[in-house]
Amino acid sequence: MNTKIEKILNSDYIISFGSFLAQDNEQVKEAIIETIAQRNSEFIYMHPIDNIDLKVYYSQLIKYEVGSEEGIASMVLDTFANNASDKIKDYLNDLDMGYISAESSAGEEEFEEAKQKAEERTSKVLIVGRDITTHARVENIVKILAAIKKYSDLEVICLDENTQKQVDTCIDEDIEEVEELDSYNGTVVYSIFDEQDCQKLVGSQSFARIAKVQDKDEVYLNYNGQKVKKQFIVNKDLYGTVALCPILNSNVSFLTENYRYKQVRIEKA
Repeated sequence: MNTKIEKILNSDYIISFGSFLAQDNEQVKEAIIETIAQRNSEFIYMHPIDNIDLKVYYSQLIKYEVGSEEGIASMVLDTFANNASDKIKDYLNDLDMGYISAESSAGEEEFEEAKQKAEERTSKVLIVGRDITTHARVENIVKILAAIKKYSDLEVICLDENTQKQVDTCIDEDIEEVEELDSYNGTVVYSIFDEQDCQKLVGSQSFARIAKVQDKDEVYLNYNGQKVKKQFIVNKDLYGTVALCPILNSNVSFLTENYRYKQVRIEKA
């Protein structure tokens, strides 16, 4: 059995961070569901997009702003760190948690609730998704994750193998300040790997209103002089203003490059 899956199956407290699990890793999703059924595990889901497939399983949703993963990682460290080094303590003391909380739209009280849920639990994991791997500040986030691994009782499990190696080998505790958050206003799409629906763009009614499109419209996604054609589909189970953009692993375009979220301009085809 995969070691990561085994750790999840043996855990009774799970935080998922930076992964739209239903589309990112079916095996991990099924392992979480199984351990909830078998061990009555607590499951905290942290992501900018609520996940209808997981709604009946998570005990808490911490929804944060697109791009704020660096700040969220710092809040996790601040919440769960124990007996940290002086360098990490200084880093946490210098953080403006009120500002980070406001910018990321994730309340400090939400993290306190997550901490309370962990109190009676003995085997805790933090699952880190590919949103982190593609983030512009990944190097600093890796340092924060390494500190979480070292100074908390959360086992850090990265879905991306290269990120896992970086976290496991990182000894650099010179963590930089959380960078000011870029705003992702207007029409934002989130790339997910899905071979069956790779011609579609799936969004909420709210997204449709902002983009001025209707169900089954043919549209172009425009980004930095590049464009991709999709068929827009309204999904009533989706909320918010981020649309899911299925892509193929083999397709090279702006949708597969860098951060998984893109602020695009949408026009009808």
